[in-house]
Order: sequence, then C-alpha cells, then structure tokens
Amino acid sequence: MSSTRAVVLHEPERLSLETIALDPAGPEDAVVEVAFSGISTGTERLLYTGRMPAFPGMGYPLVPGYESVGRVVDAGSHSGLSVGQGVYVPGARCYGEIRGLFGGAAARIVSPGARLAPLPDAFLDRPDGLAQGTLLALAATAWHAVEIAGETPDLIVGHGALGRLIARIVVAKGGAPTVWETNPARMDGALGYRVVASADDPRRDYRAVVDVSGDGRLLDTLISRLAPRGEVVLAGFYSEPLSFSFPPAFMREAHIRIAAEWQRADLDATVSAVASGALSLDGLITHREVAEDAARAYRTAFEDPSCLKMILDWRRTA
Repeated sequence: MSSTRAVVLHEPERLSLETIALDPAGPEDAVVEVAFSGISTGTERLLYTGRMPAFPGMGYPLVPGYESVGRVVDAGSHSGLSVGQGVYVPGARCYGEIRGLFGGAAARIVSPGARLAPLPDAFLDRPDGLAQGTLLALAATAWHAVEIAGETPDLIVGHGALGRLIARIVVAKGGAPTVWETNPARMDGALGYRVVASADDPRRDYRAVVDVSGDGRLLDTLISRLAPRGEVVLAGFYSEPLSFSFPPAFMREAHIRIAAEWQRADLDATVSAVASGALSLDGLITHREVAEDAARAYRTAFEDPSCLKMILDWRRTA
C-alpha cells in the first residue's frame, strides 16, 4: 500500500504532519503530486477550533484542505487527464479510515479525474502561477457571490483576501465598489476601488452589499445602508444564528441573499479571467511555510491579522 505525508487534525487545535496510507488509484483516478496547498481562514478555522457545525461525515481525525495545486504523476485510462498536467485539487478522500475534510493538505493525493480542474498554460506560465492556483477556490467563491447578486455590488464588507477578490472582480466587470474595513493593517492594497471605515462613509443608498466578514451582528447596520429594494449578499460563513430588526428591512423592502458554495462554472470562469489577465491574483499570498512547519503555519493563518493567505510548500516534503 502506498503512503503520503499529510496534515492530520486529530482533534481541535491538535494537528501534525504524518505519514498515512493512500488508497490505490483506479482507472478513473489520477495521482497528483501536490506542490502547494492553501489554508482557509473560514472553513478550516472552524475545523481547527472545533466550531464546525455537525454534518454527515464530520469527525476527527481528518485531513483538511481544499486549496491544493500540483501536477498529475499517474493518470488512469479513464481519468481524462495526462501525466504532467497541472491541476487544481478541491480536496480528496483517499486516506482509508482517516476522513478527508476536505483532504487536500497532503503531498500526494488520489482523486477521480472528473473532480480535478486542469489549469491552462496561460495560467501556469504567469509569475508564481502554480502557487497562485491555491487561490482558485477563494476566487471562485468571490466570483459566485458577484454572479448571484441582483445588481453589481457597490459595497463590500471586509478587505481580507476574499473581499479583495470580490472587489477586483467587480472592477473587472466595470464597477467601482466601496470596501469597508476596520483593521488598519488591511486598509491598503486597493486596486481600482476605495477602502474606508464604515464610520467614515455617510452613504445610505447602496444597491447591493456583499458581506464577507462573517459577523452576523452587522446585518442591521448593512440593512440601514441600503437603497429601497437593495440587497445584502451574505458571502461569509456564520456559525451563530442570524437575526435582524424587521421595521428597517420592511421600509426598504430589503432582499437578503445567501452565497453558497461555488460551482464548477464559477471556477472555470475564474481560471479564464486570470489566464486572460482580466483578474489579478497578485499580492494575496502573504505568507508561506514548508509543509513540515504546518502547525506553525495554521496558527499564523488564524491568528496573524497581517496574513491574507498562508500556503504550504510540499515540494521538498520527504
């Protein structure tokens, strides 16, 4: 039986890099040698802290991660892929009794070829293109949030990596959004839009607000800034129940929309936009660690406000 090095989260706040068994590949599978994997400060933070709501298949120990990129080293006859092809890996379930939630944080993975997203040369040949493939899940999430909004978003709440991607996509589509941010360390980095504190923004006629803060307590504030029949798109993850005051929402005939998981069409559109130069992923990966230092990397990703995106480098992992 083959094996791989992988991040294993045994219980909340206890993870390590370990050698674990790897399921054999079938004719529809591809084996991918992972070069880089990203750390999600949304979903993976909930797994790490133990605050992830229960769902079928949830449990520890688990291999986290759904932001990996690498190259195919073995392709089954029915996988639809070729050896040497660069691919984005949205996770894997190939570790025997160890759960893959979401299974991408490993040096080598086995996955059905249909789940993997081939990356064109125009994407990979850009400076740092392979590493930036770790941003595709986040960028596809941003694309999905913009696409489902009833109108082009003109206010984005939060200037982390996801907020910046949403703002860049809106600008690429011809918009000029405002972004709210409370952390002074995250006020810079705007490309074609402005970043302000909410207290410094008097505007109360926003047509479409996209919130990526994950803070449900802001809902009343966001509704109060809407134009009549404006909408709030909830694009963060909210682990606590949401509520809002009805009269202000009633007076505005406010719409509240939830942006769920990105779809393959969102990913494909994002890859095309990056490959064509319409969407830039530059400046979003702020921290890198070798996979052997995964425990430190996860703490930094979740605790350091200057960290927009942490990625693990698997290329020299034994």
